[in-house]
Amino acid sequence: MAGQRPAAPNPRGAHFLRDHALISQLVRASGACPGRLVLDLGAGHGAITTVLAASGARVIAVERDPQAVRGLRRRLARSPQVSVVAADLREIPLPRRQFLVVANIPFSVSTALLRKLAGDPSVPFAGAELITGWGAARGFTRAVPRNAELAWWAARYQIRIVRRVAPQSFAPPPRAEAAYLSIRPRALTGSLSGQRLLRRMLRAAYRSPQRPAQQVLPGLAASDGGLLSRTTVRLALSQVGGDPRAPATWLTASQWHRLTMLLAGSR
Repeated sequence: MAGQRPAAPNPRGAHFLRDHALISQLVRASGACPGRLVLDLGAGHGAITTVLAASGARVIAVERDPQAVRGLRRRLARSPQVSVVAADLREIPLPRRQFLVVANIPFSVSTALLRKLAGDPSVPFAGAELITGWGAARGFTRAVPRNAELAWWAARYQIRIVRRVAPQSFAPPPRAEAAYLSIRPRALTGSLSGQRLLRRMLRAAYRSPQRPAQQVLPGLAASDGGLLSRTTVRLALSQVGGDPRAPATWLTASQWHRLTMLLAGSR
C-alpha cells in the first residue's frame, strides 16, 4: 500500500520468536531443570536456548544456518551444558536417553517433525512445548483424527493448543497466526505391547473406514497373544463411550487411548 515501508527480505523464511514472556512460559512448562535433556530445534539466534541454559538443563541447540550457528557458539561459549549442532532438524539422530523439546519450529516442517518425534515408539520422547503454525496445530489436535497416522500420535500423546500466538510475537512477523502447542505422553507410551495393539487396531480401522468397530476389531491379535473376541471389543467400546455399530474411525484420540489400555489389560 502507498506510504507503507516494504517488508524486509526474508529469504530463509525464518520468524524469530521475540516474546520474552512466552519464551519463559515455554521453558517453565517444559519442566527443564538440572538433569533433564532438552532439544531446541531450529534454535535461530538462541532466544529459547539461552533461557533453557539458565534452567540448568543439558541443552542441544540444533540450527542449520551457518551464520546463526557461529553466533550461537559465540553467545553460548560460557555455557558448557549447551551443545550447538549444525544440522537440519529433520535429519539429526535423536537421543537415546529421555528428552524434551522446547522450540519455535519452522512452520513448514511441523508434520515432519512430529512424525520424527512421535512416530517411532522406541524414541524416548518425553514431551514438547512448541510454537508452530495455527493450521498445523488445529490438524494435530482434532478430537477425531483424520487419518491413522494422526490417530497413532494423538492416542499416545496428549496434544493440545495452549493459546494463539500473534504475528507480532515474531521478527519478522509471519502472515498468519501461530499456536503454542503442548505435547505430553499418555500412559500408553509406557507399554510397547499396548502400542503394538494400537497400531494393529488403527491399521484395521482405517483400512475399512466405514465398517463398524464391532466387525473390524475382533479377531486381531491381543497384547497377550490371543485374539480379541467380539464380546471383549463390544464391552471395551461401551466403557469408553464408543458405539460398536459405528465405524472405529469415529473414535476420538482419547477413546483410542482408553480402548487400547482396556484391551491390553491395563487400567
